[in-house]
Amino acid sequence: MSEQKTVAIVGGSGYAGGEFLRLALNHPNLKVTQVTSERSAGLPVTMVHPNLRSRSNLKFTKMAELQDADIVVLALPHGSAAKRIAEFEARGRVIVDLSADFRLKDPEVYRATYGEDHPAPDKLGEWVYGNPELHRAELRDATRIACAGCFATSVILALYPLLKLGVLLPKDIIATGLVGSSAAGASSSDASHHPERAGSLRVYKPVGHRHTAEAQQELPGNFPLHLTAISTPRVRGILTTIQAWIPDGYSDRDVWSAYREVYGQEPFIRIVKVARGLHRYPDPMLLDGTNFCDLGFEMDNDTGRVVLMSAIDNLGKGTAGHALQSLNIAHGWEETLGLEFTGLHPV
Repeated sequence: MSEQKTVAIVGGSGYAGGEFLRLALNHPNLKVTQVTSERSAGLPVTMVHPNLRSRSNLKFTKMAELQDADIVVLALPHGSAAKRIAEFEARGRVIVDLSADFRLKDPEVYRATYGEDHPAPDKLGEWVYGNPELHRAELRDATRIACAGCFATSVILALYPLLKLGVLLPKDIIATGLVGSSAAGASSSDASHHPERAGSLRVYKPVGHRHTAEAQQELPGNFPLHLTAISTPRVRGILTTIQAWIPDGYSDRDVWSAYREVYGQEPFIRIVKVARGLHRYPDPMLLDGTNFCDLGFEMDNDTGRVVLMSAIDNLGKGTAGHALQSLNIAHGWEETLGLEFTGLHPV
């Protein structure tokens, strides 16, 4: 077994920090030494994350008491990590940020997206966008990993092979995400989002979703991309449907071929397209706690429209899961290490 790396999680009382803690506690090459929370300092982590009972004796500490670790994972509210990045860099050789602070490469795009100047624009070029399927080579030996947004991940993984291989027309692409309540503010420490507060089905971001900029940065080509988010009564999960168009003469065989060519060897991408039965399309309920992204599609041959479907656990493949996958790659470990959970059925 490889030598264990120590891990400090900053902002570990939020959904994303708690999910990374759960995964790290079951990873043979990681040893969690500290978890911070301003509001819960002094309390056992199991008071906030009861699923970890008997798995950890750690107590939350204040961020001011942060000690050195091989890996520092930042699960802070958006905008917080960048303002104090020098402090965190002094504590760990490898920094993983679960917020949006270092995802965008262009400070002008950051300003347009978040309505303010980036606190550390000179640092943006140092970070690798933590989407392993697109950036596996850059992630090897990476010491700064900016994990992708959850909605952006579901959109990017569905579209990337088709745009890369020219299977889609470069015209308006419309993505609608049905998201669980934890997808809003999932990376925030001391988050106020709780399962019992999960709302009814409602549109909460009809236009101008901030993950649009991420998706446009990562996807090949130049085309209008429109994202709409709709909250669902579930806590976990995103099911994204994407409306796009294929050129004349193309068919579902071309879509199949593109996915197979690009994702044929990917350990966490599964193509779900079944002709009959109850489970014909991707279903986020089957992915709770996993690092899988299930992709599916249907063609409207009369119009050339293709409907792409992408399902993930927003806290798994959308946040903590691909953070751990990225760390595995960065350290030269087996990419699936600590991420073997297959989900549950029935649910």
